Formats: sequence, structure tokens, C-alpha cells
Amino acid sequence: MVRFKNRWLLVEFITVSDDRPAVSAPSSFDAKHVHAALRQSVLSNFGDTGWGAVGGSMTVKYFSPTTHLCIIRVARDQHHLAWGAVTLLTSINAMRVIPHVVHVSGTIKHVQLAAIKHNRHVVARFRAIAKTPEQYHAQDSYVAYLAQSTREIEALQE
Repeated sequence: MVRFKNRWLLVEFITVSDDRPAVSAPSSFDAKHVHAALRQSVLSNFGDTGWGAVGGSMTVKYFSPTTHLCIIRVARDQHHLAWGAVTLLTSINAMRVIPHVVHVSGTIKHVQLAAIKHNRHVVARFRAIAKTPEQYHAQDSYVAYLAQSTREIEALQE
């Protein structure tokens, strides 16, 4: 029996406005928009042959509209093509983005651990920008978000 081998890409899409990166702006895109943008990036940069190679295996397994963190599954043999398409993205749903590939893994478990850790870093960045005092961290809305996103990420199945 031969098993299907995957690579998992953990990508953060940093939204960019005209004056500075928008950290806490509401998301105007979701997992479907990310998949459509990836498809368009593969088609425009690698053509129909590239999409034929990567299209059947590439799926967006998780997307957080709060932190713009995304987990993408792709076949192991074509992960370099998908990675290239991700880094060549400039916009998703008419919103300018800078893609940042945070982690690449061969197992879902390791990408889950990296996603949870990265979510904590992003929330810490949000708190620093909001200049929230340290004593109020237990009461802010990010505590509920971290708990919910951790449950969602841990529930992902291959």
C-alpha cells in the first residue's frame, strides 16, 4: 500500500495599505479567496502545466480571518511549485498582501504546533500595537480567540 505524501505550508498573509501594514483591519477575504488567488498565481506564473501538477492536491485546510494565518496542503512532489506561487502572490480579493511562509512540514502535527505558536506571536504583536497594559491581557478578546483557534487547529485531520 502506497500512502499519499504531503507537505504542509503555514503562511501568514500580511495585509498592506497605502501608508502602513494594517495589522488589525477586518479581513476582506476568506479560505475560498485564498484558494482562488493561489490558483490564479499558479496559472499566471507556471501555466496550465503547473496547475495540472499542483491543482489536484492543493487545498486550504485552515484560514484565520483575524490573524490571516493559513495552512495549505499540497503533494510532496509539487510543494516547491505551490511555495513559489504563494510567494509570488501580491493580492487576494483586491487586497494587497505580503505572503510570509512561516513553516513547511511533512506532517500535520508539526504544522499545527507551529501555527499555535505563531498565533501567540501575532496576538502579542496585536497587543503591543494596541498598547494594552499587561494586567488586562487576561480580560481582552484575544484570550477567547487563542482558545478557539487552538481548538480549530488541533481538530484538523489529514
